[in-house]
Amino acid sequence: MAILPTLQNPSELRGLSDAELEGLAAEIRECIISTVAKTGGHLGSSLGVVEVTLALHRVLESPRDRIVWDTGHQAYAHKLLTGRYDKFGTLRQLGGMGGFPRRVESEHDVMDGGHAGTGLSIAQGLATARDMRHSMERIAVVVGDAALISGLSLEALNDIGHRQTQLLIVLNDNAMSISPTVGAFSQYFSTLKLSSAWKQSKTAYDRVVESLPVVGEPALKLSRRIRRMVVNFAQPGQLFEDLGITYLGVIPGHNLRGLEHIFRAALEVPGPVLVHVRTRKGRGYRPAERDQIGFHGAALPPMPGLEDGRPTPEIHTTGHAAMTGAALARLESVMPKPGQIDEAPVEPSASGDVGGTADMGTPSDASRVASSRRPPNYTHHFALELIELAKKDRRIVAVTAGMPTGTGLHLFQEEFPDRFIDVGIAEQHAVAMSAGMALAGERPVVALYSTFLQRAFDQEVHDVCQNDLPVLIAVDRAGLVGEDGTSHQGMFTLPTQRQLPHMVIASPKDEQELRSLVMTAFAQDHPFALHYPRDPGFGVPVVEPKVLPIGIGEVLREGRQVLIVGFGPIVDRGRVAADILETEGWSVGLINARFAKPLDRQLILDAARGKTLVVTLEESVVTGGFGSGVLDLMEEARVSDPAYRDVTVRIIGIPAEQFVDHGSVDQLRHLMRLDAEGIAGQIRETLHRLRAVPGATKAASGTSTKDSAS
Repeated sequence: MAILPTLQNPSELRGLSDAELEGLAAEIRECIISTVAKTGGHLGSSLGVVEVTLALHRVLESPRDRIVWDTGHQAYAHKLLTGRYDKFGTLRQLGGMGGFPRRVESEHDVMDGGHAGTGLSIAQGLATARDMRHSMERIAVVVGDAALISGLSLEALNDIGHRQTQLLIVLNDNAMSISPTVGAFSQYFSTLKLSSAWKQSKTAYDRVVESLPVVGEPALKLSRRIRRMVVNFAQPGQLFEDLGITYLGVIPGHNLRGLEHIFRAALEVPGPVLVHVRTRKGRGYRPAERDQIGFHGAALPPMPGLEDGRPTPEIHTTGHAAMTGAALARLESVMPKPGQIDEAPVEPSASGDVGGTADMGTPSDASRVASSRRPPNYTHHFALELIELAKKDRRIVAVTAGMPTGTGLHLFQEEFPDRFIDVGIAEQHAVAMSAGMALAGERPVVALYSTFLQRAFDQEVHDVCQNDLPVLIAVDRAGLVGEDGTSHQGMFTLPTQRQLPHMVIASPKDEQELRSLVMTAFAQDHPFALHYPRDPGFGVPVVEPKVLPIGIGEVLREGRQVLIVGFGPIVDRGRVAADILETEGWSVGLINARFAKPLDRQLILDAARGKTLVVTLEESVVTGGFGSGVLDLMEEARVSDPAYRDVTVRIIGIPAEQFVDHGSVDQLRHLMRLDAEGIAGQIRETLHRLRAVPGATKAASGTSTKDSAS
């Protein structure tokens, strides 16, 4: 009888036998695999921590005790064990369950996750508050080996060790982040597997020396002192011990009873304790174990054994969600059987295409056809154009922060391995280091997701812009991202960058203009932020890229009553909205701004003269964004030119009052009225409030009032 569907609270885990726990772990993995095959999501990391999750929930008493999941993409098992099995099929779907911990979903979710490296600071805050009020709850935080090297994590470790906070830190070491973890810390963790051999040899040596007559004890003390000096930093966990944190490890991460034992013991030790757990990313699903990059999430490769990646919605008789008997049989053929899982490392594949769309298995013919019809995304075009330019300019260096595959820079790495730098999850360091390279005469490109670039705002201000350095900041995933939800929407970067001196901000209307803007960035000598979305391109004809004049837009169509000014690929939705309004009798003009900073002031003012309504479009939060820049321009013009005093400005973008939840990008655009029909509807409503008439001139439409609502 299946156990997982019956669980409502993690406290029920403490009554299960070893055999039942082993069966439950298998159920959890099968549920995660079958669901993610349908919804997408972070598969590998969640499969790797099933036993860690079970052990923590058996030892701790959530929600009284607090379990913090750093990043949170590995918390699927946690969600299933805390009463959300029935909703798990809605994972990352509109109106469904989030892909990261969310406090609105469950009292067992301590924080709304999404960014790596925040967990230790959150846990330290929880523990500090506990100690201040003299309460007794226990605090645990699960942090990955990649997240541990972020600056914020190291700052938190320093504080935790200094203040000797009672805290359990579980270091989930799978030697991977999204792409392989890099840097000295990665090498440090990789050498810890030698620790058992060292400990065994040390014990044998001590026994021999101690048994020597007369000189045994003095010789033993001397040898131990010398050995500490020689191998101080080769010893496992010495770094943490030096910070004041008790280190325990390395512990096998899939031995449930062993994990329980060590967690219970660690919670009894005064002060902070770090338990170093070695897990296998993708554990229990061989394709994910072999290809840890492709199966990280959220856009997954085809999943062998799961009906071409499209499981049916029925519940299998054994309680495993969304799997037919045939699909389950094929799945079991590629899953290791209980007791037959060896601990030998599985070498990850280095294959992969941009954005996790790699051929990581044997896709069906239908999958191949669908993939071939889908135009390459903006990331792909950015990477290829960068490579072409780097062939001619040896100063170009590509930098990313643990995201070579997601940003497309793995393609650059293959072409120019000596001019590619991955600093790991350390966005602040990536931007600051790029500034240093620019000071030395290089032309660095730092490619980051918009949501992660937020972390490096100080470095953008202080290091790049204050020094007016020619660093190209490639802002990938700008705008709505979709199913990853509130923490990942790229909606805040544009307003933050607009306030920075020297910063040029651009976004293309299509993928071919993107190529020209990459070329333009290297033809000037100031900080340059290039925003582009996660979306596929439009499949427009290939044109030869060219350097575009900075701050110059283009008129795409003329109109007498309404002027639409768009920034980025949303311009195409503005074109469709204009077509809709034209069929209703409105005369609508359209401008592709290209640049949010500097604005093409004269082009916009000339086109706005005599219009009833100027509409700005952007897929960014409206407060302080592109539309605000146009509104500032119009307000300035009103003071000196009466021709603009009756022109209404309507800003259309993402409202600033709340975060944007998860759902597909198309669904979110529809809900927020940022698709073509929604844009046309908002313009139509504004014209109605202005009492404007289709086809009429402004003078015949009545007196308008300024409307800058968004």
